[in-house]
Amino acid sequence: MNKEMIKNKLMDVIAAERILCDEPMKNHISFKVGGPADFLVVPESCEEFINVLACCRKNNLPFYVMGNGTNLLVRDNGYRGVMIKTRQLCRITVGDTGISAEPGSLLKDVAQAALEGCLTGMEFASGIPGSLGGAVVMNAGAYDGEMKDIIRSIEVVTESGEILELPIDECRMGYRKSIVQENPWFVTGVNLLLRKGDYNTIKAKMDDLNERRRSKQPLEYPSAGSTFRRPEGYFAGKLVQDCGFKGYCVGGAQVSEKHSGFVINKDNATADDIITLIQTIQKKVKQDYGVDMRTEVIMIGE
Repeated sequence: MNKEMIKNKLMDVIAAERILCDEPMKNHISFKVGGPADFLVVPESCEEFINVLACCRKNNLPFYVMGNGTNLLVRDNGYRGVMIKTRQLCRITVGDTGISAEPGSLLKDVAQAALEGCLTGMEFASGIPGSLGGAVVMNAGAYDGEMKDIIRSIEVVTESGEILELPIDECRMGYRKSIVQENPWFVTGVNLLLRKGDYNTIKAKMDDLNERRRSKQPLEYPSAGSTFRRPEGYFAGKLVQDCGFKGYCVGGAQVSEKHSGFVINKDNATADDIITLIQTIQKKVKQDYGVDMRTEVIMIGE
């Protein structure tokens, strides 16, 4: 099926102005690298999102669902298929002891809504740059908090188009994993269970955590946050530093001098620079410590 035929299929379920052709992915991911996707579509409702998924599946079109692109690396030759960006699915509803939100909502926006509703429990996530849906899939966490601690239930769409609501005890959430990773499902909604709190106390904790983040992490450079998952019994950043990689460069990619757990786009890096640097680190850490360094960053494309 050629591109014109694919676009016509997509236009059956989403407006033409929300279908971008040959779209450079460097404009959509936090690493600021990546070649063009054949198509990037931006649904504006969960119904539209579900229809796009169904269209791709019905027509055997390769597709990838992304949120805010903060945990993603698209290779330099781009992505042959349909990138579905959920960023416009960002409605947030605040209740007495909880929040319901769509998957494209930014964590910082959900945390701000919690603050304004005097709801505590989400302060740990206020500085994580990703979307709520991605945070659920990866069970994102920071500063001794994880998404599983505050989720009441999630809503997903299955491969057959069925909508399921899963209570937290059915979500199989662990360190950087969830039931959504185990199945061809996608998050369409999240219900958070929080607690009533004091506005000034909540704000002070958010401000403190965000200041700690700014002081310790290289937020001034494009990156995807922590590059590696925490190996059992170790700290990823310390392993990288102990292997002599602090400040080490491949092309425009560098291991941050501020925090060795971060690979950054220091100077117009390519995706290949970043991948080569990551692989070099993985090989050396395995050689010296026998530890497999799994990435938090997801790599796709050609």
